This record gives sequence, structure tokens and C-alpha cells, in this order.
Amino acid sequence: MRSFFDIANATQFQEAALDVFRYQYAHNQVYGRFCSLLHRSPEQVSCIEQIPFLPIEFFKTQQVYCGDTPAEEVFTSSGTTGQQTSRHYVKSLSLYQESFRRGFERFYGTVTDYVVLALLPSYLERTGSSLITMVADLIQRSESHYSGFYLNEYSLLADRLRMLDAVGQKVLLIGVSFALLDLVERYQFSLKNTVIMETGGMKGRRKELIREELHTLLCKGFGVETIHSEYGMTELLSQAYSQGGGVYESVPWMKVLVRDTNDALSWLPNGKVGGISVIDLANVHSCSFIATQDVGKVLPNGLFEVLGRFDNADIRGCNLLFTS
Repeated sequence: MRSFFDIANATQFQEAALDVFRYQYAHNQVYGRFCSLLHRSPEQVSCIEQIPFLPIEFFKTQQVYCGDTPAEEVFTSSGTTGQQTSRHYVKSLSLYQESFRRGFERFYGTVTDYVVLALLPSYLERTGSSLITMVADLIQRSESHYSGFYLNEYSLLADRLRMLDAVGQKVLLIGVSFALLDLVERYQFSLKNTVIMETGGMKGRRKELIREELHTLLCKGFGVETIHSEYGMTELLSQAYSQGGGVYESVPWMKVLVRDTNDALSWLPNGKVGGISVIDLANVHSCSFIATQDVGKVLPNGLFEVLGRFDNADIRGCNLLFTS
């Protein structure tokens, strides 16, 4: 298969995606069976739009994995009590590291230019988080003794943010939405050299807010013009980033398509709102073609927006095809 990290254009992406599809059809029993039930074999697929996308709910009930060798890591999603969580079996942790390192550098440059501060309490309070793995690596590779995780040390974090920003140090503060709101409700800032990056979600700690309302509150509280966002999930090995306005750009080995909410096998043109499906070629040993629960649209320039999520009732039946 082509080295997907070297993809430079749409033709190369399609060639690599078709190679990965053929590999996963043959070596991922869950995905292969799903494709067979849809009557989509490699002989019947000649372009990306014909590739079946596995509903993300399968990661909660099936081992979505290629081959028989043990996984190096198993990432798990967060969930409320009694809620079934996703399990992502990762064959190569170094492949995940290469993906997120290349992605970060593409959008933000060398991580050693930053002090990386992390406010991710809901993730630190459990095990198996792919986000914690990524941020821990960024913290270590920043090579700054100021970099680190913060759990409930809001006062220390506030002092450190102000001190580092005041001396002109570039800072990345990455945090879950509810914790960032907690911070700006206790302290006010006027930051000039700091990137605020929210990872989304209130995790049951606060009432969910629409993006515009959340970003307005955070911009005012931190004294910044824009709020950055990271789009990733347990079931993926790559991320997209927004550097303001909630508009995301993917890495070259990741692509977002939008499906018709009434027909999961039909694709919508740019600008139309539907279900977000993701191709993540770094996820080569699991499944690279995932139909998410997110709703959004692809813009004419190829960037995309996330506008919300499907209600659980809308996706509850997605496993019936496989189990019936």
C-alpha cells in the first residue's frame, strides 16, 4: 500500500483509500462481513464513494480489527454510568504517534516552540483515553518544565498562564469545554501569545452549549480573538483542527464526506447538511471508513463544519444489519 503520509493530491488519496479498502475487506472480519451484507466487494468498488462506511456504533459491540496479532493498545471512549463505550484496538502505537505528530506540526509548527498546558479532568479521571496519550506526548516533546496536566489546580494554572503569556512565550492550552468554562468563571485573562484549544463536550458536567455561545464565552474570558478546536475521536487515529470559527481542516490522509441522513449509501454535495463520514487512512489496521454520529457539512473549499449530533434513537438500529 502507498505511504499515506506522503499523499499530495486527490488521485493519490483515492488510490490509497482503495488499497486500504481491499486490505480491510480481506483482513477485518467485522468490516468484511458488513461489506458483504451490503453486496460491496472490492470487485464492485472503483471509487471512494462506493466504499461502505462502518457505523461507529460497531466499536461498542465488535472487535473492529485486522488480523490475529495482539493489539499494542486498546483505547476506550468516555461514557456515563451504564453507557456502553467504544473500544479501539490499535495494532501500532507508533503509527498513531506519527499521525498526530505530523498533524500537529502541519497546523501549529514545532511543538518545542510551545509550552503545552492541559486541562482535561474528565479524561485524566479514567484510563484508555487516546486524547491523553496524544497530549502526554506533546507535553513531553515540548521539552518545557512548565508543560503538564492540571486536574483541579485552577489557581496554579491561571498564574502560570498569565506569567508565560506576559513574557511572550507561545502557549497551547488544550482543554475540555466544561473545564475551560470553569477556569474563566473563576479568573479573567488578557492573553496575547496563547492558543486556546477546546476538545468539545461537557461530559455531563454542564448543559451543552452551541459552538457560537461556547466560543463567545471563552473568547471573552481568555481575552483572545478566536478559539481553536480539535476534531478527533476514540475510533480514529487522525485529527482535524479548527483555528477559529468552527471550520475544520483535515490532514491529507483524512477526508470527510457527508451522507444523506435518509439514505446512508448516498452522498450529499458540498454545502448540504448530513451525517459526517470519515476516511482515516492511518487507521489501516482497524477500519478507515467510519460513519460517525456527527452532523455537519463540507464547504466548497473542502473544509468542514460540525453542527451537532444524531439523537441516539436515530442510530440505535445501525447494528441490526450485522446481527440479524
